[in-house]
Amino acid sequence: MSSKVPVLVTGGAGYIGSHAVLALKDAGWPVAVIDNLTTGFRFAVPDGVPFYEGDIEDGALLARIFAEQGTQAIMHFAGSIVVPESVENPLKYYHNNTAKSRSLIEAAVRGGVPHFIFSSTAATYGEPKVSPVREDSPQLPINPYGMSKLMTEIMLKDTAAAHPINFCALRYFNVAGADPQARSGQSTAGATHLIKVAVEAALGKRGHVSVFGTDYDTPDGTGVRDYIHVSDLAAAHVLALEALIADPARSLTMNCGYGRGFSVLEVLDAVDRVTNLKIERRQEPRRAGDPASLVSDNARIKATLPWVPQHADLDTIVAHALAWERKLETLQR
Repeated sequence: MSSKVPVLVTGGAGYIGSHAVLALKDAGWPVAVIDNLTTGFRFAVPDGVPFYEGDIEDGALLARIFAEQGTQAIMHFAGSIVVPESVENPLKYYHNNTAKSRSLIEAAVRGGVPHFIFSSTAATYGEPKVSPVREDSPQLPINPYGMSKLMTEIMLKDTAAAHPINFCALRYFNVAGADPQARSGQSTAGATHLIKVAVEAALGKRGHVSVFGTDYDTPDGTGVRDYIHVSDLAAAHVLALEALIADPARSLTMNCGYGRGFSVLEVLDAVDRVTNLKIERRQEPRRAGDPASLVSDNARIKATLPWVPQHADLDTIVAHALAWERKLETLQR
């Protein structure tokens, strides 16, 4: 068992970052958070966790945090994640996701922080020719979001070759759900994630759910995605950190998914089942850059880490998302 070193979570007031903070805290790791709160929420950071409101570009602030907290590992979630926005405003994405990540990596090297976990994405694969997608599949992003994340992966690889730092890049598939105890969840207004949108519609916050494309080469014509519960994803980060500490000479790149895909219509059926309601579905044209199917090959993470998903059930994911959406209504009053 590795020693539990102090961890700094960037973007720890955001959706996935806040769940990583909970997973670390639950497992007894010392953890601190930096977040500029542009898309994060102060309420998402648990009581007792040191919180720094600021930007990962601020080298002086990072140096102070590392000194105050004794930081030995960084989990890096801070960044922008809306694919269509990245097409309209690429420079924002290359700034937030690539340039700022470079500043953070430089601060880690300068501060002697030896372990770095990076939240990457299946968007680095672009439109893969083969599904399930393996880690050695070609990385050919089709939008600036995917490219901005791929560039950070490359920076980490080159930095680890030149400096005493090792890293793990975790390529997420479709993250969904919420903490089973409803301590955190997807809180962003106007989020584009299908399960979030669908539970909002079930609670009357939206009039309908748009189904983008019904003519794909899939069993029911709608896009197929690999949905992973955010708490299972957070657990993978903690295990990845243990692996980095156990072998400082090794870096890792792994897909994070269940290796099972569900279509848009199957997801909406699950929401109807869990809520006992019927959401209105509207057929819309395909969106540019949406692959027909994006499902992970997760053999590598299962072989590398003792990762056993606890919530790999679509109805469970939906139920947790729904419970959080109901709680959010009370938080936002």
